[in-house]
Amino acid sequence: MPSNILMPKIIETGAGARYRIANVLDSLGCRRPLIVTDALMCELGNVDELTDLLETHNITCGIFSGTVPEPTESSVMSALSYLRSGAPDGQDYDCIIALGGGSPIDSAKAISVLGTHGGVIRDYKFPNQAERPGLPVIAVPTTAGTGSESTRFTIITDDMSESEESVEEKMLCGGFGFMPLAAISDYELTLSVPARTTADTGIDALTHAIESYVSQKANPFSDQQALAAMRLIGPNLRSVYHQPDNRAARESMMLGATIAGSAFSNASVALVHGMSRPIGAFFHVPHGLSNAMLLPTVTEFSVNQAYARYADCARETGLASGAEDDQSAVDRLVSELKELNRELEVPSPKDYGIDEAAYFDALPTMADQALTSGSPGNNPRVPSKDEIVTLYSEIWRRVA
Repeated sequence: MPSNILMPKIIETGAGARYRIANVLDSLGCRRPLIVTDALMCELGNVDELTDLLETHNITCGIFSGTVPEPTESSVMSALSYLRSGAPDGQDYDCIIALGGGSPIDSAKAISVLGTHGGVIRDYKFPNQAERPGLPVIAVPTTAGTGSESTRFTIITDDMSESEESVEEKMLCGGFGFMPLAAISDYELTLSVPARTTADTGIDALTHAIESYVSQKANPFSDQQALAAMRLIGPNLRSVYHQPDNRAARESMMLGATIAGSAFSNASVALVHGMSRPIGAFFHVPHGLSNAMLLPTVTEFSVNQAYARYADCARETGLASGAEDDQSAVDRLVSELKELNRELEVPSPKDYGIDEAAYFDALPTMADQALTSGSPGNNPRVPSKDEIVTLYSEIWRRVA
C-alpha cells in the first residue's frame, strides 16, 4: 500500500543549530519574518537572542508574543491581525518563525494557513485537510516533546463557536499546509526547561513513538522513524528529569522528539491522543501531561491486539532484552510505563485538582470528542464509546 510521506524541507540539529537561522531564511528566500512566541520566551531572553542574531544579518522582524498554552482560536485570530498589519518596513511578512514549545509552533501553523487561505480553524478540522501551503514556517522548538516542528498537524481549541456542543473542543487539523518548511532542533534551548515540563514533554514524545508504531496506519517509513525515536528516548527520559544538565541525554531527547514527530505525522497517533485532547480542552491540562496520565492504562487496554508490536516497543526502549519472549516483553512494558509515571511524579486527574463531579459529568462528551477526532480508529484495539468512558474512569485516581 502506498504511503504519503511529508517532512520539513530543512532540518538543522545539534548544539548551536539556532545560530544558523539566518542561513535557513536565506535558503528559503525569506527576509521579513514574524516571530510567533510567548511571554516566557521573552522573559528567558530567547527572543532577544533571536532578534539580535537576525539584526546582524540585516533581517527585520516583527514579534507576536501573545500565544497561550494549549492554543485557542481567539489567540490565533489575534496573531492573525498582527500578521496582516504588516512588517516594520511596511511590506507584508513573508514567513513565520515559531519559537517555543508546541503551543507557539501549533499557533504559527494555524496563522500561516488562515493568513494565506482564510476561513476559520474549524474549516480545517479532521477529516478536512489543508492541502495548500501557507506562509513558510520555520519551527524552533524549546522543548523535547511535541514534535510539532516535524508534523503535518496542529491542535487548536475552538473557543469562539456559538454552537454549544463545540465550545472548548480541541480540534485536530492536518494536511500539507501545516507542515513547517524548516525545523531547527537545538537541544541547548531545553537545558533550562523545568523538571515537570521535561517529564511531560518527554512522555509525550515517547507516546508519539509508540503510538505511531502500533497505529493501524503504520508503514515501513514511519516504523523506522518510530523505532529510532524509541532508541533515543527510552534510555534518556529518566536522565533528563533527574539530571537536567546532562547534555548528551538532552541531545538524544531533542533528536528523538523530532524523529517521533515525523513518525506520527506519517502514521497518525491513536487512542492516547484521542482521549488526551478532551482532557486538555475541558480541564486545561497540558497536552503532554494528559498523555502521560493515559499512556499506561491505554497501553494495557490495547496490547492484546498488537502483541508483537508492543513487544518491539519494550525492546527498543530498553525496557526488555532481546532474549525475552513477546509475553514477557509486553508485561515489562506495561509495568515499566506505570513505574515511569510514579518516578516522574505524573499526577492522576484527581491529584491534579480536577473537580470530581465535573470530570465524571464530562465523560460522555469527552468520549464523543475523542471518537470524532479519528485517532481512536487508528488504535490496535478500537474502543467503543462506553470503553472510552471506562478508561477515563480508571485513570481518575490512578497514577499508572
